Amino acid sequence: MVFLTLSCWIRSRGPDRYWKVQELLKHARHFRGRKNRCYKLAVRAVRRAFVYATKSRRLKKRNMRTLWITRIAAASREHGMKYPILMHNLMKSSVQLNRRVVSELAVTEPRTFLSLTKLAKARQQEGFCAALGDGKEPPGVFSRVVLLQ
Repeated sequence: MVFLTLSCWIRSRGPDRYWKVQELLKHARHFRGRKNRCYKLAVRAVRRAFVYATKSRRLKKRNMRTLWITRIAAASREHGMKYPILMHNLMKSSVQLNRRVVSELAVTEPRTFLSLTKLAKARQQEGFCAALGDGKEPPGVFSRVVLLQ
């Protein structure tokens, strides 16, 4: 189809609008009532649904982190440690595991998690010994530096 004038080309934009409407209604098919048939109502409903979807992606990340922390806290309580102490001492021990991996270990690999807990307890005891000092410091000065071998 050849268009000799600009006005003829502009007038033939109808099919583009049809596909635009169909694309939007595709997102609204599962809605109830007229929202899945009427374009004007579907536009509002789809826009609102996309806003909720965007917010929920952030919320999902937050909820998953809370779940991981809850799982780690429950598992660490079984071994006699609190969650913040466990995570702090694992970080000080240069264990490069994030909360997701540690929670998976707590659920699926209890022995591995037990060894991590033992490592954190050992690091905590090292910290206590360093805080008390080994007698090399001048009187009245407590060293918190622990040399890692």
